[in-house]
Amino acid sequence: MSGQPDLGRADLLTMLAEMTAKPVDQVSDRVGSMELAWLVHLVEQRYDRRLDLTDDQLAGIRTVDDALAVFHTCLTAPADG
Repeated sequence: MSGQPDLGRADLLTMLAEMTAKPVDQVSDRVGSMELAWLVHLVEQRYDRRLDLTDDQLAGIRTVDDALAVFHTCLTAPADG
């Protein structure tokens, strides 16, 4: 994938809202391990691409904005294969 992915903060918040059955405006900015696993799964499905996150990347994701930055990095890197 080249260029910037069309993934935005609002997309991640919507994904979390679906998981928690809360309105988007009530979704916490904090991302726990279950929320992170859900986001990774949905982003992988959306882009049909496996995100091979390093331990450091995973440890650095504490908020929706952190997740967005890491996902953008992964999605803009050349795909293996």
